[in-house]
Amino acid sequence: MWSLHKDLQQKIRASFERLYGAEKVPRLLERMSLLVSRYSFLFEPCGADEPFWDEKSSLLITYGDMVTDEGQAPLVTLESFLKEHLSGVISGVHILPFFPYSSDDGFSVIDYRQVNPELGTWEDIERIAREFTLMVDLVLNHVSASSEWFEHYLSGIAPEREYFIELDPETDLSSVVRPRTTPLLTPAYTVYGERWVWTTFSSDQVDLNYANPDLLFEMLDILLGYIAKGARIIRLDAIAYLWKKIGTSCVNLPETHEVVRLMRAVTDRVAPCVRLLTETNLPHQENISYFGNGDEAHMVYQFSLPPLLLYTMQTGSAAHLSSWAASLDEPPPGCGFLNFTASHDGIGVRPLEGILTPEEIDQVVENVKKCGGLVSSRTVEDGSEKPYELNITWFDAMRVPDDPDDLTSQLRRFICSQAIMLELKGIPAVYFHNLTATGNYYEGVEQTGMNRTINRRKWRRKELEARLSDRESAAFHVFNTFKKLLKIRAGQSAFHPDAAQEVIALPDTMFGIRRIAQGGQRIVAVSNVTGNPQSVPLHDLDTELAAFEKVRDLISDQPVSGDVVLEPWQTCWLTAAD
Repeated sequence: MWSLHKDLQQKIRASFERLYGAEKVPRLLERMSLLVSRYSFLFEPCGADEPFWDEKSSLLITYGDMVTDEGQAPLVTLESFLKEHLSGVISGVHILPFFPYSSDDGFSVIDYRQVNPELGTWEDIERIAREFTLMVDLVLNHVSASSEWFEHYLSGIAPEREYFIELDPETDLSSVVRPRTTPLLTPAYTVYGERWVWTTFSSDQVDLNYANPDLLFEMLDILLGYIAKGARIIRLDAIAYLWKKIGTSCVNLPETHEVVRLMRAVTDRVAPCVRLLTETNLPHQENISYFGNGDEAHMVYQFSLPPLLLYTMQTGSAAHLSSWAASLDEPPPGCGFLNFTASHDGIGVRPLEGILTPEEIDQVVENVKKCGGLVSSRTVEDGSEKPYELNITWFDAMRVPDDPDDLTSQLRRFICSQAIMLELKGIPAVYFHNLTATGNYYEGVEQTGMNRTINRRKWRRKELEARLSDRESAAFHVFNTFKKLLKIRAGQSAFHPDAAQEVIALPDTMFGIRRIAQGGQRIVAVSNVTGNPQSVPLHDLDTELAAFEKVRDLISDQPVSGDVVLEPWQTCWLTAAD
């Protein structure tokens, strides 16, 4: 049996004691030793010459059936599409939950250990993992009400009868922070009579009880099983709500951080080349708290970036974006940000708290409505509702609110927003519909009754290929421009996720940063966030760069000297020419 390494034993002993008490620690350590031994075959030291991320690193976010073809498993079609169009352009792929499910497009998992047969097989997943860095969701806060786990709970069968959280419906839960307006407790009819179970997100998504160590070990086994199938990034879905304690907010509790710390300790020992990513759609300081002291998540999403970029493009002012970017603390060593503008979910509003005023947030919400978007709400402590997320495709979010039919400006705003995302310190993650300039999918919203479906359209491959090959279409322009930007980025050492970043003091009409590789390349990235031409002396952007005899813009491949002139919503990536 693979014994627990002394360092790992110390770490998890402390975690077990904080979570479950000293008396249970010896038995829990024995169980951990057995679990670690079972997955000892995963151990493969990360070579110093093979860093986990570099300037070539990028992720595509996609559903397993985002593109389908007649007579072919969707995962096979996805693999074919990725290899044909994005091989050498993106390095990794986040396949959203591909397990059997009952609702929420995969996030109500029925069976964690099976691939949904409507999508394909584990062999299909493993084949994609050999071509691209694979990110897999661990949906660990809740499970489907149609799962065997919950059926066993209803029937009183061990161990699942202790996997869920029962409460008296009269319990005072007013302190609990809610991400939804649905009831927090849902009635369940068990062999013992009616019980009320905790359901943070919906009645079909029943929260799991991590105060029970049996459940924690079950999830650790599932996590390591995903790694055995080829996953190299594990996304901890909705992690902030994991631990419940009556009388508290039940969000970001110390016990939740302890569970993340324990998972990190285990994966670092068993599979040191794997990275953990926490999904916490919360205000910025709460979000980055999941770095811990460099001992929790390896990566966190930049959840404040999408709504801030949206505000910037709507108002033509980069003041808040520049101030926020300048305030970012350096991630702990070995940790980094995942930058994105869109995902399968909506654009979070809570990450704007403390950055924009309530009036400015209201302005963002109203402008999204003008662009055809929808708004989802949450219930706050006083029982009222507040906007929680904005449901709109990013391409349509880049419309001019007062002139939504101005396609030229929409395209320019869109590309500008993506260029800013790509240049920022961290790893870029691109949602499939951003690559394809997909508009709002209202038919889907009507079919499902879910606002989020507006950004979850599924493509028939022939239809999508026709759009991408039509030189007059927005999809053709966006797809090829995006690929160009990703390829340029991959060739610049200054865009390494760990390269230094400095925000440049500029008029509010522009956003600018310096990216500086250690002992190497220097790039000045500057964007005009308005619909009017702007100019700035190169010397004002960067005196060191201005001292070079030749400077060029990597995007336009044009030389630059004297004043940098920017057309409406234009971005330049400036560096010393060879």
